[in-house]
Order: sequence, then C-alpha cells, then structure tokens
Amino acid sequence: MDTTQSLQRFKQPNSYYVWAGVFIVLVGIITGLFYYATLKVEYTWRWFRIPQYFWYQDNIEIRSEIDGDVESIKISGKEVTISVKGISDTEAYSAPAGAVKVSEGDLIYPGDILAAYTKSRPGIIVYGLWITLKVSVISTIFGVIIGIFGGLARISNNPTLKWSAVTYVELIRGSPLLVQILIWYFVLGTLINDILIAQGLNRIGPFWYGVAALASFAGAYVTEIVRAGIQSIHRGQTEAARSLGMSYAQSMLYIILPQALRRILPPLAGQFISLIKDSSLLGIIAIRELTKATREVVTTSLQAFELYLLCGVLYLVLTFTLSMFVQYLERRSAPT
Repeated sequence: MDTTQSLQRFKQPNSYYVWAGVFIVLVGIITGLFYYATLKVEYTWRWFRIPQYFWYQDNIEIRSEIDGDVESIKISGKEVTISVKGISDTEAYSAPAGAVKVSEGDLIYPGDILAAYTKSRPGIIVYGLWITLKVSVISTIFGVIIGIFGGLARISNNPTLKWSAVTYVELIRGSPLLVQILIWYFVLGTLINDILIAQGLNRIGPFWYGVAALASFAGAYVTEIVRAGIQSIHRGQTEAARSLGMSYAQSMLYIILPQALRRILPPLAGQFISLIKDSSLLGIIAIRELTKATREVVTTSLQAFELYLLCGVLYLVLTFTLSMFVQYLERRSAPT
C-alpha cells in the first residue's frame, strides 16, 4: 500500500512539472536581481568576519593585584598555582599549565602579567540565539498551561471562570505585545521587586518578566485555540463518556482533549512560531536575545547587511525546524 502511494506521488500531469519549472525560474530571477543589487550598492561585504561572532578565541591575561615577589609556582596536573608574596599578604592565582609568564623570585608590580592563554568561547550571536531558544521554550510551556486552563474556563458554565477567561483574552489580544512587555517590566516588575526587596528577598531579573509577557500573550491565543478545538468535538462524545460513569474531568482528560489536540496542533504550531519571532521585542527591556545581540554587533562592526541577513536566516532556521517537527507530530498522531 505504501509503495503504491509513493509511486502515485511521482505520477503528476505535465502541467505540474511546467509550473514547477516556472517556480524555479522565478527563484533564479529573484536571486539574480539580489546579486545584481549587491554589486551596484556601495558597500564592502565582509562575510569572512562573521564566524568570530559564533565562536572565537579569547585572549585571557592573569595580572597581579599586588606588588611583591613570585614565591612559588606549583604545577598540579593541567593547572598551575602562582603565589605572589607581598608586604602584608600573599595572593594565589590559578592558570593552565604552560601559560606562566614569570619565574620564581621575579619582582612583580600591580598589573604585571603572570600568565596568558587563549580559550574558545561562544560568540555574541550564539549567546543571543541561546537566549531566544530559552525564552521561547519556557514561554511556550507556560503559554500551553495557561491556554489549556483558559480554554476549559471559556467553555465552563461557571460565570466567574467564563467571564474571567473572556476578559483576559480580550485584554491581551486587544493590546500590542510591545506595550504588554513594557507594563510587565516597568510597572509590574517595579512593584514586585520593591515588595521582594522589602521582604529581604532577591530581585527578579528582566528575563523572567520577558517570559511572563510572552507566556501571557501566547496563553490568550492558545485559550481560543483550545476552546475551538474542544467545541469541534461532537457533544455526543461527552454525553457518551458521562453515561459510562466518567466525571466531567475524566471525559475531558481521556476522551475530548486527546482528540482536540490533533485538531489544534497546526494552529498551535503557528502561534509558537510567531512567539519565536515575537521574542525579538524583548531587547527593549535589556534581554540580549538574537535581535538585540545582532544590533550590538552591528553597532560595533558596522556590518549591517551581513548581520541582519544572518539574523533573518537564523530565525528562519528556528521556525522551519519547529514547523517540520510539528508536521512529524501530525503524521504520528494521525489516525491510521
């Protein structure tokens, strides 16, 4: 059966291949026009400098903080400990073996280099990409939780639950995400942190206010998606489950939600793809996600064309990967 279906996919009418060729020609024309524009614009392309923003060799120098003499240099495996004896105290510095630049008995002044070595470090673009992934995944998890409870509240007969869910959805969907981020950080964040400081607790960083803003924003849309998915299941299935002795919660958990999940998976994927792109707004509250990291590099390197194109490609890779993963889940969960 599978072999027959696979063979049928290759049996397409001639017009199909004609229009496929038209598509390839259009892509080639657009690519050629873009390349022609890059030749005409007065800009020096420096793609060779891009790799350092992904991974680079950092030159690390260990300098003395006091003046004195090098009392001892002790090697233990791959580490070396340099002891500098001053007038009143002794300072110890650790470094990799082979990085030492002084000898025992040398006279040392503050700022003198004791050891120097290079270390591979992730660049600012990798760091920004990691923050984007981190904030998107955490926001997605909380957004799903909020959306499931909100969707159940939307179809509830309890007016308190239903009206609260409706109010929440309308408030969130009726205001821009950028405004919500600013309110979470500058208004709610200030109030919450002041309360925490008054109680002797630590402040909450901007990262978690960014997560809260994205999660509450996504949760409002997921609420409507879950509501529509649940209501798309025929009411008779709920009645049949109740007639078998299941409670309302059991019928929802074992009968309705599993079926609704298959139907809401595509719109959920679209919402979470949008969430990844919406995370670019978090730079306004000093979260160094991918877009903000790219802006910082552009400011120092003046490579706007290369870096913004790279930023767009990285977002495309993230969203396309998520889209392919959701399609895989759809195929796995599809009824056989």
